[in-house]
Amino acid sequence: MRRFGLYQLLPFVLVAVALIAWEAAARSGLWSKLLFPSLASIFRELILFVTNSAYLMEAWVSLERALGGFALAAVVGIFIGMLMGRSKLAAGLLDPLFSGTYAVPKLALFPIFIFVFGIGSLSKVALVFLECLYPIVIMSYQGARSVNRVLLWSAQNMGASRGEALRRVVIPASAPFIFAGFRVAVPVAMIVVVITEMVSSADGLGYLVIYSLSSLRTDRMLAVVVVTALLGYLLDKAVVLARDRLIYWGKLDTYYV
Repeated sequence: MRRFGLYQLLPFVLVAVALIAWEAAARSGLWSKLLFPSLASIFRELILFVTNSAYLMEAWVSLERALGGFALAAVVGIFIGMLMGRSKLAAGLLDPLFSGTYAVPKLALFPIFIFVFGIGSLSKVALVFLECLYPIVIMSYQGARSVNRVLLWSAQNMGASRGEALRRVVIPASAPFIFAGFRVAVPVAMIVVVITEMVSSADGLGYLVIYSLSSLRTDRMLAVVVVTALLGYLLDKAVVLARDRLIYWGKLDTYYV
């Protein structure tokens, strides 16, 4: 138990070291306070943010856009990944497309998205969907291809149809891969939303970052960055919690020594 407690404290130790280093830089006088505001100033702006309903609404706008694009990518991505994993024809058609265009920076397409969908939320949700689609498809595809053939043969011998084998064998066996894709896609959704809001938006966390920076309020800008990081952390923990609840058998095969 004591050893487990020490491991639990490790992340907080790293955070404490980073905060001490930041405060030392802020108090050293070597840099402007615009560049390195004190932790007290950032914390004051953070308290102001969480107690201001207008700021909280901006956070909700960004969260809604990120989750909307992610949810759509999850539905479409799992379907495409399963299709590629169980159909040689689909894999032959789609695998070169996804592997060949994965490295393309989708943010470079944002002006086209604005032209097609406008400067509102739809263009941002569409870009989040596109960015999140790739890791979910690839991980779902890999999961579907990694299913133990013995399990499929056993299901077929018991009279299961292809649909039943997919629902009862392939998807549960692919679930750890699917959730791994979710953990990659969730922070990507937040990153894309904030960047697109910085480029063209009058609301959201990205807009607050740009507005604070243009107002020379670096402390407020960093407070917004902290809020964004906390939202990303909570979303990741939500995915992990859902994974542990739904894939309870996975704990039997993995452990730390």
